[in-house]
Amino acid sequence: MKIARRQMNKARIEMIPLIDVVFLLLVAFIFFAMSMTINRGIPVNLPVSSAAQVEDKDISEITIDKGGTVFLDGEEMDSRSLHSRLALLHREAPGTRIIVSGDRGASYESIMSVIDAVKRAGISGLSLKTEPGRQGGGTMSENVVRDRQ
Repeated sequence: MKIARRQMNKARIEMIPLIDVVFLLLVAFIFFAMSMTINRGIPVNLPVSSAAQVEDKDISEITIDKGGTVFLDGEEMDSRSLHSRLALLHREAPGTRIIVSGDRGASYESIMSVIDAVKRAGISGLSLKTEPGRQGGGTMSENVVRDRQ
């Protein structure tokens, strides 16, 4: 009987290492899931600004690519539909903020026409998205220059 008791005590599963392995797998899956998130923006080559501030509110984004094509939250727009959608956004939520992301190669005229459409729609919260500059110390991935009008 003494021999049988010793053998029963030796055959057991250690729970602490098992919990450690399960926790490690959980953390790995969380990191993998976070790295697979989809960026809703259109990839553009942003200009650099050292005077930019980071904007942390939930806002709509207008993107102008190098060819002058305009996107509102990832959806391609012409100037007429952009103005009507912006006016609708302003009516639904008067405190709406807009970020304009203009490609460095986009024409100044196309960026200014988008800014004019935002102002005509009655939206006063306008920001320009830029890359961090060298002078301001930039570990942030994207910065926003706010409209002070």
